[in-house]
Amino acid sequence: MTDKDRVRWDEIYTASGPPQADAVGLPSVFAGFEDLFPTAGHALDLACGQGLAAVWLARRGMDVRGCDVSQVAIDQARDLARRCGVGDRCRFDVVDLDHGLPDGPPAHVVVCHRFRDRRLDRAIIRRLAPGGLVAVSALSEVGAQPGPFRAAPGELTAAFAELEPIAADEADGVAWVLARR
Repeated sequence: MTDKDRVRWDEIYTASGPPQADAVGLPSVFAGFEDLFPTAGHALDLACGQGLAAVWLARRGMDVRGCDVSQVAIDQARDLARRCGVGDRCRFDVVDLDHGLPDGPPAHVVVCHRFRDRRLDRAIIRRLAPGGLVAVSALSEVGAQPGPFRAAPGELTAAFAELEPIAADEADGVAWVLARR
């Protein structure tokens, strides 16, 4: 990630302001699947932004590590976790995922919302604990114009094909997959 990208994301999160506690939750593409997410173990939230999904997972009882390239987002995520009473279950770090996943224990859940780096697919799968759940969403070329950060048709399901599929969809410029190891 370039310094220009970091600055841009810091500006975006600064402009949006701190998230409200009532905004905590999974990305909307995973609505209806909440009961499939574990209530214990380790979770990894990649490109976690302001920590909405990470805090939701921590409220469920998980120990969560969230990472993002934006220091502003990480500061907002830490504050949100503290305000929601789960600061002790969350660790948020500035991480440039261009260098790979951060070290850590096997994850019972990996969430990655609206961030796509094909180089991380194998590492995400390897990081999953047996029975672990992956929840990945990305901008998609399906129903939208092609672009460098958009998944090609079928890309996410192919990337995680060795996992047991639970649900997936591609429409209106968004692709997502939910699968278990």
